[in-house]
Amino acid sequence: MTFVITATCVDVKDQSCIEECPVDCIYVGGRKLYIQPAECIDCGACEPVCPVDAIYAGRQLPEDKAVDKDDNRAFFEEVLPGRDAPLGRPGGYAKVGEIEADTARITDFVKPPDED
Repeated sequence: MTFVITATCVDVKDQSCIEECPVDCIYVGGRKLYIQPAECIDCGACEPVCPVDAIYAGRQLPEDKAVDKDDNRAFFEEVLPGRDAPLGRPGGYAKVGEIEADTARITDFVKPPDED
């Protein structure tokens, strides 16, 4: 099982989780961060450092955030705006840097007022 960064991260992008990740599996999109599920070793180091509690173990993901798991996977499997191929499994954020794109869901995402 992998960890998932939910839409609570949209427009926050604190990146404390990136500093804690021992395998460099957290990538920076245009509006939020994403965990590459095939690279995540399920260590949980990222979860406690998130200032907005946006990170969950996939098996503990609240029902109202279940769509975030599929959206996280889509970031790596679908062709994102401005790119000509899916990101796939690049082998670490340091190899690719900021992606400057998001899934369609996050590009159009409007945070509820209580999440600001």
